[in-house]
Amino acid sequence: MAIEGWGKPEKFANDLEEYKYIKKKNKKKFNGDVVNHPPHYNNGDIECIEAIEAMLTPEEFIGYLRGNSLKYRWRFRYKKQPIEDMMKARWYEERLLRFYKKSEDLMEKQSERRQESRKDS
Repeated sequence: MAIEGWGKPEKFANDLEEYKYIKKKNKKKFNGDVVNHPPHYNNGDIECIEAIEAMLTPEEFIGYLRGNSLKYRWRFRYKKQPIEDMMKARWYEERLLRFYKKSEDLMEKQSERRQESRKDS
């Protein structure tokens, strides 16, 4: 399936830059960064994703991120903005990767502290 306006006539620093180029080329309005900081999720002092992370267990939050990535990958072909949905899916996957790495680092540090405390006792 060909996507109107898709192609790489020049090099782009990242996918968002290419996405903006395509939107401009197709003369569609682009209002802010709808992938990384959608305005409807940023109306208070904390982003919605941060509140969700705070209220869920690590396992639940991992499931939430995986589910949202799947949702965007599942439906991108049926939307008017397929590139935007693919970028949103990747955003959730990158957030999952960062969260998982952070969780692994914390578990590793806790394990090291437990081992050190056993040696001291």
